[in-house]
Amino acid sequence: MNDAGSPARPRAAVRRGYNRAMANLTLVYGMRLLPSEEIAEVSDAPIQLRNGHAARVTMHILEGSKEEIEKQLRASLEAFFDFYPEI
Repeated sequence: MNDAGSPARPRAAVRRGYNRAMANLTLVYGMRLLPSEEIAEVSDAPIQLRNGHAARVTMHILEGSKEEIEKQLRASLEAFFDFYPEI
């Protein structure tokens, strides 16, 4: 809640100014399953936008059994869309 008693909006949603009228969205993601002991570093992935700007995708790591990874992935996806309640 904010000071006015309204539900607080996540800063990411306010900062990016998403528009309810957007007809099409694209969720960019990547997956690769590797032995956890093999990973030394994970970096952001670059994206080139049509308007000439560049953007980056934050990469996330989920570890555990198949079931644990699936559960974490579902929770992460739900949380991601919580950042954009106006969509």
